[in-house]
Amino acid sequence: MIISASRRTDIPRFYSEWFFNRVREGFVATRNPFNADQVAKWRLDAETVDAIVFWTKDPAPMLGRLRELDERGFVYYFQFTLTPYGRDVEPGVRGKDAVADTFRRLAEAVGPERVIWHYDPVFLGKAHTEEWHAERFGSLADALHDCTKRVVISFLDADYRAVRRMGQESVRGGTAQEQDRLAGRLSGIARAAGLEMSTCAEEADLSRHDIGRGRCIDAALIERISGRARSGCAFRAARDKNQRDSCGCVESVDIGAYNTCAHGCAYCYANFNPGVIAENRRRHDPASPALLGGCDAAALGFRAGQRSLWERQGRLF
Repeated sequence: MIISASRRTDIPRFYSEWFFNRVREGFVATRNPFNADQVAKWRLDAETVDAIVFWTKDPAPMLGRLRELDERGFVYYFQFTLTPYGRDVEPGVRGKDAVADTFRRLAEAVGPERVIWHYDPVFLGKAHTEEWHAERFGSLADALHDCTKRVVISFLDADYRAVRRMGQESVRGGTAQEQDRLAGRLSGIARAAGLEMSTCAEEADLSRHDIGRGRCIDAALIERISGRARSGCAFRAARDKNQRDSCGCVESVDIGAYNTCAHGCAYCYANFNPGVIAENRRRHDPASPALLGGCDAAALGFRAGQRSLWERQGRLF
């Protein structure tokens, strides 16, 4: 089983105390995002959980506690979004120099293969031209090139009403030609910095620019950083059918909650009801089994079918 922590909110930045409480107790509860009365209970131990994938813009609160995960035998890696956008777009994110320093410290702690840089979503506008992106991306690539091995890009989806609310009326994902041209420029910069580039859930084929279709929940990466494949085990992870067709991720269990992230990024799909975020954060209890609201975990049985995806490979001879 793979834990996603989380596509729905920034657990390392805002809910790390809650997360480590869950690790110590060995289980976590999640609410159905479409029916809060439906609660599932999941094991959170290294025998059942094959990997934890963290999604974050700033894992600083978690840096001093990673040893606890190591000592418990967890395999984990980070999807770390770092863009050059200002506070008009990402109002709750710390200064980018400070975040870049956190990126470097994280890479020093866990190794560059386990920190994947996301430069996304990419959008174009009056202030955010192709030249602007090429220059800012180049500066970040110079700063991070020895802290990661891979950079992921994606373009803003067609629905950018939240960005419009931030006064970015001309912001757009770009035409197919603009996206192809900019992707080619960014790929060249990435190659010069020694970085592999891939996309996240993009329909366009950018392979001619040496840009592959990525997978954030990545079975191959989990195999590499686990080291178990060399001991005769096979990792049997199926594609996640709950994601978009263009998403290459394998199946995982997300333990976050929507409308709980305080970064306030204008483009964020996970904060689709900004008016309830402050109230939701007040409802958060670090001691609760669930990230949002309380629940009686003792009355819940563990969800059926929870198991490691590693299997011993059979031998013909």
